[in-house]
Amino acid sequence: MAESVVTFLLQKLDTFAHEKVKLLGGIRDDVGYIRDELERIRAFLRVADAKEEGDEEIKVWVKQVRDVAYDMEDVLDEFLLHFSHHGGRGFYRHLRKIALTIKNLKARDRIASGLQAVRSRVTNIAEGHQRYRYKLSFMAEGSSSSSASVNKTWYDLRGDALLLEEAQLVGIDKPKRDLIGGLVGGRSELQVVAVAGMGGLGKTTLARKVYEDDVIKRHFQHHAWATVSQVFKLEDLLKDIVRQLFDEIKHTPPQEADSTDSGKLKAILAGFLRGKRYFVVLDDVWEVGAWDALKYAFPTNNNCCRLMLTTRNAKVASVSTVDLGGMVYDLKPLSPEQSWNLFCGKAFQGNQCPPYLEKISKNILTKCEGLPLAIVAISGMLALKDRNRKDEWEMVERCLGPELEGNDRLQSMKNILSFSFNDLPYNLKYCFLFLSIFPEDYPIDPRKLIRLWIVEGFVQEKEGRIPEEVGEGYFNELVNRSLIQVVDRYYDGRIKESRIHDLLREIILLKSKDQGFVAIFGEQSKVLPGRARRLSIHKPLEIVDGEYDFSSLRSLFRFGAKDDSIPSFSLSAFFNDGLRFLKVLDCRGANIDTFPEEIAKLYNLRYLSLRDTKVRSIPRSIGKLRNLETLDLRYTYVTELPNEILQLRRLRHILVYRYEKRFTSSIEGYGFKALGGLETLSFLQSLCYVEVNHGGASVMKSIGELTQLRRLCILQLRAEHGADLCSSIEKLRYLRSLCLNSANPDEVLNLQNISSPPQCLQRLIISGRLQILPHWISSLSNLSRLVLQGSGLQVDPYESLHSLPNLVDVELNNAYDGETLCFKAGGFKMLKLSFYKLDRLRKVTIEKGTMPCLKKIGFRSCKSLEEVPSGIETLGNLEVLDFIDMPDEFLSRLRQRRNDLLHVSTILIGHETDGGVDTYQL
Repeated sequence: MAESVVTFLLQKLDTFAHEKVKLLGGIRDDVGYIRDELERIRAFLRVADAKEEGDEEIKVWVKQVRDVAYDMEDVLDEFLLHFSHHGGRGFYRHLRKIALTIKNLKARDRIASGLQAVRSRVTNIAEGHQRYRYKLSFMAEGSSSSSASVNKTWYDLRGDALLLEEAQLVGIDKPKRDLIGGLVGGRSELQVVAVAGMGGLGKTTLARKVYEDDVIKRHFQHHAWATVSQVFKLEDLLKDIVRQLFDEIKHTPPQEADSTDSGKLKAILAGFLRGKRYFVVLDDVWEVGAWDALKYAFPTNNNCCRLMLTTRNAKVASVSTVDLGGMVYDLKPLSPEQSWNLFCGKAFQGNQCPPYLEKISKNILTKCEGLPLAIVAISGMLALKDRNRKDEWEMVERCLGPELEGNDRLQSMKNILSFSFNDLPYNLKYCFLFLSIFPEDYPIDPRKLIRLWIVEGFVQEKEGRIPEEVGEGYFNELVNRSLIQVVDRYYDGRIKESRIHDLLREIILLKSKDQGFVAIFGEQSKVLPGRARRLSIHKPLEIVDGEYDFSSLRSLFRFGAKDDSIPSFSLSAFFNDGLRFLKVLDCRGANIDTFPEEIAKLYNLRYLSLRDTKVRSIPRSIGKLRNLETLDLRYTYVTELPNEILQLRRLRHILVYRYEKRFTSSIEGYGFKALGGLETLSFLQSLCYVEVNHGGASVMKSIGELTQLRRLCILQLRAEHGADLCSSIEKLRYLRSLCLNSANPDEVLNLQNISSPPQCLQRLIISGRLQILPHWISSLSNLSRLVLQGSGLQVDPYESLHSLPNLVDVELNNAYDGETLCFKAGGFKMLKLSFYKLDRLRKVTIEKGTMPCLKKIGFRSCKSLEEVPSGIETLGNLEVLDFIDMPDEFLSRLRQRRNDLLHVSTILIGHETDGGVDTYQL
């Protein structure tokens, strides 16, 4: 990691050279000297990083290099920060003038003194480099070979990760059959099936496959999945189980379900489950105490109910099965044959291993000891190596050997995964290490993660591509290397939610803490190390003045439930020790109702999130945050932004919206009142949600000047906006996601006057009367999702959508007034169709050969529909049919045609109730 720190610093130093910054007096000489020495040292740092664990002298030297790089960054940032106060716009453009007229000699002397101190230390480190050089030089050649290999594969991987699903784990079929047999058979009393084994064996993956199996879904009436984790809050866990059980039957949980009293929550849970056949998974149970806290929430009736838990702790497995009866399933490592199949499937994309690499590959595989996570991680790394360069594969074999000696299998696992980390390019090391800020099992939103990478400076500039696209490539490479797990995807294949494996997280936590990259408060340790660059708070933390040194802090994150807040989340205590370098402040869910006044002093701030707080207004002082790039005010009560927001010329993402009622097809919500002069924010990528009913034509025209926009949502549209709206949309050629919402249901939106729509558009949501489907929609070849709400269409819209090659998700919500819909043969790659409140729809026809990939169809409140869609039996991949609030005559005909639908695994029938929807399976 010292290599990464130094490389990152050298990039910042290069910025000065490229911008021809004229530094005062000896400052320029000092900066040049430091840069040259660090450049020479960097060549050996990769080897030194890899060898520091085995040589204490080298480890100390590497730490010295890392520390001096951090200190140099502090001096550099202080220089930038100090002079930026004097400059208004464009620091680099005015720096020379500022430098010549500088009045604050004290600050200049302080910076010069800091540089002299760093220079002196760099001189000593350079001398140490000469002493240790002989220890490192013999490995330099291999190191450069590895680096070249990684760089050679550095191309746009954004699309690849959407196509590469993690393969089914080899060897999972038999354990799955065994577990299902144990769950559906046996005694009628409540029993436990405990899946036990070390981390990385695939316990959670196996449990998830069992949980999602159709046999389990049919056998048990009620299902829930709870991830317990190493640190958990009992009340939150019980609330989540209660919510899942009520959501499954489309009922609203009772008010008592919001209680923080675990006894009451257990009573609700027991009352719901009593007399019913249920199946609950308790994933990742670490301690017997966690099991003891949970077990009495589940009634011990005689309905063949089952609990399944996964654990690394054999004692947890034993105690749980003794308490309630059942069985322990010890998950074993893969056999050599299974390991080889898994390895080749990942390393060679399902092809055979070339003969000249077979011996090397099997030697590497032997060290993985049958652990699926290790095999997937190493083979994923090898997949990016050049297969024609046998020497590169031999180098991997040589370096793995010494690291994996010994009998401690867990340590071997860590060594293997550490090697995957070490093989990452320096910028991806930063990106991956950054994941250590998130709590265990925390769902990671890729879009948020990429924004954070950008403001942290981890994403390199690439000609012709915006940082968000480069960051997406980084993210998807980490997915392809199996270092990030995909939890959920949208129907169009985009990753919706991700996570990091527990064991990988442990490894990067150790690295992060050891290198001063991040300090975590709230897990095993509640002691904060000095001079941390990033602080991630997972539990309530009270700061005592002077107790900690926050002078080098760059990022501050707050995680936890909304009611589990840092007391008032006061920043004043942090400011006593200085937060002058802070770039990221994420206060999501904090118990605050006013904008903390200290934030306006954070002149270096790039990222500000007050999401899920009770903040109602933003002060004019926000205009001081000239470096701000992301402003996240989602699900707050903010409805207006001050005009000073227009001074933040570096803004890339404005996210201000909330929903009061959330339905799948609804785009109704609250945004912020449009400001005049939005065109000054020329770097904007996301503008969500802007209300234009008070702004007039000038606001609509200014939106058209934001030509870098990728995501746009406009609320409160009126008919008179039509011409200007169409003109603006035509200018937004990079737009990926567009959401348009009329001011009221009767407002007619005229969107016909677009002759050249954005061809990059992937998601289009229109809420409002159209009467005629805009003609240009049929030309959107990249469109994957279309939602139409309240459109009042008279003509079957699918006639126009028939040939769109990438359309996979369509929702019509009170959008079509016709009586028939026809899906013609030869069109549509559709995966999901939803029809809501199409009151006049009588007949749906599906021609043979259309929609071969369709997985789900939903009908809701289509009162005139006479029968099940004609031709539905031809949809061989259909998995789910939903019929909610449909006429009795329709349901009667549905039952008569049940034999035509035997290929559909799930047919749900439901009715709307005051609490939501009651459903049952046909």
